[in-house]
Amino acid sequence: MGWKYLDINVLKDVELFRNLSDRVLQEILVLMTTHDFNRGESIFREGEPGDALYLILDGEVRISKHIEGVGEEALAFLPDGSCFGEMALMEGRSSRSASAIAQKDCEVARLKRDDFLELMDRDKDLAIEILWGFVKILSLRLRNSNDKVAFLAMSNLFE
Repeated sequence: MGWKYLDINVLKDVELFRNLSDRVLQEILVLMTTHDFNRGESIFREGEPGDALYLILDGEVRISKHIEGVGEEALAFLPDGSCFGEMALMEGRSSRSASAIAQKDCEVARLKRDDFLELMDRDKDLAIEILWGFVKILSLRLRNSNDKVAFLAMSNLFE
């Protein structure tokens, strides 16, 4: 675990942070720590308490879920610039819905939920900006998920 200087452009390229001001991005960056993981090493496991968001600075991360009777099923392979674990920032101490494993050697930046909430509690204007930014992104994701469900439902009609 460590800390190194990260430029706000790292966050500007991430969908979740894209609409936030430079001031807010700088406040968030100060809270992030960097971590290195070797290929195959677990970043977190399904079922563990969710307490942080991660941003891939270098490398690749596999998001997977354990399927009873099948084993590990890869859900996504995330490249540099991707973030994962964002539900942990908003949901509280809920458990991880999937595992994150270093697919290649990687470096990630970690934003702990407690630090994030303390920042939002300290600066209400900043909190409003962050929450509106997150609402926009999560709304878009929900709309996309609804479209996928509708597509799958229509696909089943023609089988």
